[in-house]
Amino acid sequence: MSENRSDALSLPATLPLLAILGIKECDSADWPRLRALQYARVAQHTRFRLGAHFACAAISCWISLQHLAWLTVLGWAIGLALTLSIFTSQDWLLRKADGRTLSQREAFRHASGSALVAIAWAAQPVLHWLYGTPTSMLQAWLIVMVVTLGSSLALAAAPLGAIIYIATTSMTAIVVFGLAGQYPPAVAALLYMLVILWGVYQRAEAFLRQSAAEAGMNERNEVVSLLLREFEENEADWLWQIDTQRKVRSVSPRFAFALGLEPGEADGMPFLQLIAGDAWKTGQFPTSLHDLAERLKRKESFSNLLVKVSIDGVTRWWELSGTPMLDEEGKYVGYRGVGSDVTEQRESSEKIAYLARYDTLTELPNRLMVNESLGEAMKYAKQWRSRCAFMMIDLDRFKAVNDSLGHQTGDELLAEVSGRLKSILSENEMCGRLGGDEFAIVIRDVKDRDYVDTVARRVIEHLSQPYEVNHHMLYVGASVGSAIAPRDGRSVEELMRNADLALYRAKDLGGGEHFQYEPSLHKSAEERRQLEFSLRMALDRQEFELAYQPVVDANDETIISFEALLRWNSAEHGFVSPAKFIPLAEDTRLIVPIGSWVLEQACIEAANWPDPVKVNVNVSPEQLVEPDFVATVVRALSTSGLPANRLELEVTESIFVRDALVAGKALKEVMHLGCQVALDDFGTGYSSLGYLRQLSFSTIKVDRMFVQGAAQGSKESLAIIRAVVAMADSLDMTTTAEGVESFEEAELIRELGCTKIQGYYFGRPMVKAEARKLFDVPGRLRA
Repeated sequence: MSENRSDALSLPATLPLLAILGIKECDSADWPRLRALQYARVAQHTRFRLGAHFACAAISCWISLQHLAWLTVLGWAIGLALTLSIFTSQDWLLRKADGRTLSQREAFRHASGSALVAIAWAAQPVLHWLYGTPTSMLQAWLIVMVVTLGSSLALAAAPLGAIIYIATTSMTAIVVFGLAGQYPPAVAALLYMLVILWGVYQRAEAFLRQSAAEAGMNERNEVVSLLLREFEENEADWLWQIDTQRKVRSVSPRFAFALGLEPGEADGMPFLQLIAGDAWKTGQFPTSLHDLAERLKRKESFSNLLVKVSIDGVTRWWELSGTPMLDEEGKYVGYRGVGSDVTEQRESSEKIAYLARYDTLTELPNRLMVNESLGEAMKYAKQWRSRCAFMMIDLDRFKAVNDSLGHQTGDELLAEVSGRLKSILSENEMCGRLGGDEFAIVIRDVKDRDYVDTVARRVIEHLSQPYEVNHHMLYVGASVGSAIAPRDGRSVEELMRNADLALYRAKDLGGGEHFQYEPSLHKSAEERRQLEFSLRMALDRQEFELAYQPVVDANDETIISFEALLRWNSAEHGFVSPAKFIPLAEDTRLIVPIGSWVLEQACIEAANWPDPVKVNVNVSPEQLVEPDFVATVVRALSTSGLPANRLELEVTESIFVRDALVAGKALKEVMHLGCQVALDDFGTGYSSLGYLRQLSFSTIKVDRMFVQGAAQGSKESLAIIRAVVAMADSLDMTTTAEGVESFEEAELIRELGCTKIQGYYFGRPMVKAEARKLFDVPGRLRA
């Protein structure tokens, strides 16, 4: 960079006048820096110029008081003092300009200050012409001429201000003498101006060239000094020298330290023997030492040659540069060069290269290396007209382990998984970690379609075996999606995308499955993408509405509450099943704003119902982990005016897997408000009595599959319902049986002891107007 700056300060052979004045810039030089050098020199003479001005001003005032009124003289002196203060302040700002660049605007501002001072001095001859005598006018001009000469010398480094000053004072004198009829002084003033202007121009050009040369030299000296200082302070560098027999000579302390010897011990020893170690006896030299020996033999210069050496039995890496030495007659007398120990840098580079391609947790190839390996496999398959495959693996239920036992346990589990994967793969497969709990396998040669399925089944079987981590017995499975090249993709990106689509379908099948890519998956993915796009705009388009299904007392069939059920009538897709768009909303976290809307609208509608009819609102686990969930509930209650005891939130057991601590805390705060919480779908998922102990649920809802099973005489379903009812009664909880569709089922539920019933038999989900009609008849609260 310094070299470029020095080149930028070089000047052309001929300098235009406008360039010297700073009005025009040439492309061949760095004029902002040159301009800064000019004006920095001007600022050095500020005090001298200021003193000279005051001295001449004092003399001028003494002469003027003999011919002019004292008020006129005082006014002129004050004007001069003001202009000098302005000019001096501008000089003060330029005192350190040589360390920076200077714009044309700053130069013109300085020249304007010079012009103000010149106008003040030019007023002297004018005043004497108007109010004095010809003699006093000549005396005033002589003083101005002295000031002009001094200023031209002081401002010559920055000629624009000097020329303006000289031209202003001289032209004023020429005009005044001409109007007074004193032509000889006018001609003398003209000649005087021309001579001084020529001198200023010559002096300015000389100063400019001298300053550019000095600045360039100083910068080059600084660069040389910096390089020498860096070399002297860098303890990893040393100078080395060998003679014609390749024996080291003039061993420096640093070179001896690098060799692990004293300077006297190393002097005269063969260079290659000192750095070869045990290889000197066996003759098994590293390739880099062979390369060094060949260069020394051919007497050729080399630079930054990386050599593997052995010092005291320890392998090191040296970077050597060397040049043959010749005597006055041109005869070869040895080598001289510089060297440095770059072992740490090389090890660091190797570590960086490893980290760039391997995952530190599992020690498996990372995504980058997996991509490269897949690219090589596809290239090989294309060359030999064979097939390769790519498999994506996703662990089932890993998130539950991570959330419940912490990331450290999760990381140890991932390390166990990687060990199992490496143990079951052959040389034909390469396994890597893509990130998180996603792994991948590249199969280089696929003999048949069943081969991929065989590998996938082996992976699922081994990864589904129990793990013992930190005294915990953990169970996770695996889902696998695969794609075969070139049939399913002709590029790395295409093949990976299609394998990912197959994995997504395997997860949809419930996990623990292998699914091979099919072209129809693209259509499903596109439908999902379009559905997600429409879902993101559904709230703004007001496409959602709520339906309400009554929940009745099991004994007298009076309406106890309504469950608010979300419905979506999309402009693009028509009516979309909740079973289709609710999971999508949860995956994309759109369920959070949608759930807030549902909660608010349900509370507003419930406020129109007679007391004590409640409204039941389903809450997603994604909503519960939001920091402002409780505030959302409070906002819905306050907006609607609904009492808190008439709002019952329904949650599923999955909240305890998502984030039990956060979800439990949020539900407890909601209960403190007076709201009730129901546990929905109990017995269908991650059922545990510990959940019922953690929170005081108001209601346990029995899933419709048990109700239907009991109606069909299933002993298991009957036993489960009786157990749930008994447990709920002992815990002071109510029970709601879902999916009751006939009189027989309702009677059975009553016999089993359920508190409340919900189902088509008592009412299908209905719009809010239909729900209100159930309350139109006074005293009618029956379905």
